[in-house]
Amino acid sequence: MNGATQAIRGIFFDLIDDPWKHSGHESRAARFLPDGLLVVKDGIIADFGPFDEVSPRHPGIAVTHIPDRLILPGFIDGHIHFPQVRVLGAYGNQLLDWLQKWIFPEELKYADREYAREAAGRFFDALLAGGTTTCQAFTTSSPVSTEEFFAEAARRNMRVIAGLTGIDRFAPEDFLITPEAFYAESKRLIGEYHRKGRNLYAITPRFAVGCTTEMMEACSRLKKEYPDCWINTHISENPSEIRTARQEYPDCTDYTQVHEKHGLLGPKFTAGHGVWLSDDEMRRFSRAGAAVSFCPLSNLFLGSGLFRLGRAKDPANPVRLSLGTDMGGGNSFSLIRAMEEAYKVGMCNNTMLDGSVNPREQDLAEAERNKLSPYRAFYLGTLGGAHSLYLDDVLGNFDKGKEADFVVLDWNAGQLAMAWRQSLAVPGGAPANVDEAAQLLFGIMAVGDDRNVDETWIAGARAHKRTPS
Repeated sequence: MNGATQAIRGIFFDLIDDPWKHSGHESRAARFLPDGLLVVKDGIIADFGPFDEVSPRHPGIAVTHIPDRLILPGFIDGHIHFPQVRVLGAYGNQLLDWLQKWIFPEELKYADREYAREAAGRFFDALLAGGTTTCQAFTTSSPVSTEEFFAEAARRNMRVIAGLTGIDRFAPEDFLITPEAFYAESKRLIGEYHRKGRNLYAITPRFAVGCTTEMMEACSRLKKEYPDCWINTHISENPSEIRTARQEYPDCTDYTQVHEKHGLLGPKFTAGHGVWLSDDEMRRFSRAGAAVSFCPLSNLFLGSGLFRLGRAKDPANPVRLSLGTDMGGGNSFSLIRAMEEAYKVGMCNNTMLDGSVNPREQDLAEAERNKLSPYRAFYLGTLGGAHSLYLDDVLGNFDKGKEADFVVLDWNAGQLAMAWRQSLAVPGGAPANVDEAAQLLFGIMAVGDDRNVDETWIAGARAHKRTPS
């Protein structure tokens, strides 16, 4: 990547396992170094551990010391829309009306290269300011938007997944792309961008409501020809959407079967939302090795519903999960904000299952799995997100050999009362153990936002530094 060898010294926190597997002892899934050293060679982690152990192995190495901050792996956004930057926070009732009123008119503008290029710069600036170092993103049905997205990601040296969006109904006529054009342009774009630098390609049927059988067959054909590519789509976000999908695919018993029928459900498949997936659909996702991106910001903003986190984390049928901002349906680029909303969704689900509402529906185990501790939340935003995208061999924590993307968090920044709140969690001023670090992280996720992101590093190079207020 950059060929240089350097080291970063500071306070490190990462996840090395799924904390849901360690209920009651979640700190066992975490790694905390109150004084650690991360050695980076050519953008890759070459060594990592306590400073006193690692530094003698690298005499004379240039060290960047970042004191009084928590250093975590970079955040991974599993579901975001590149062409929705300017409609962030647009009022639009629920999903289908909102798409027609705001989203399709804005996304049409991304056929203009200059517009798409300017938007790409703003998009990646906002990602880095929020601590996001990797995303799986939707572009539009115009190849120009995909080209400009990948070009800007390459300039930033960021690990990204994206692809041309397939949609041949539901949207305005000039927004649609035919299955034949989608297939031909996707083949060209795969050849030009997939695994070139840190770019990865996703075959992208937007959602079943917007895709005819012919479009889904084009996606199926592409996946057979390019099995190394990812699949990115939406599923079961909104009850009206589900009813429409059933009308469009009357031969399928549920939404998931649309993807099974076309050979798409499997490893490297991610569907955003999954709010209304049935128990049986979740089991099929689990067996297939498919993933859901949990998007609480947009699910609440658009009134779509409460994703059943505890059901998805059923140890008998676990579903691979990432967190997604779903910007601009989600009203923030910040995965810290997404963690906050995910916590609230989980707490509501917990109440529905703890027996206090309806004793006959009590399920204490599932109720507990809905509770989003800081270990669980930051797992979803880092290693869990990487696992869901089949990237945990290169991203997600500070293991040797992984790519050196990380975020530097200021636990005292943000709201005016933040520093006083955090001083209660850590009276000594800096975390001395993993539980104190987790308490600081919970404060960040519950009260914080992108103002807590002091720096963001990509492949061992600083890519963002917060401007002092």
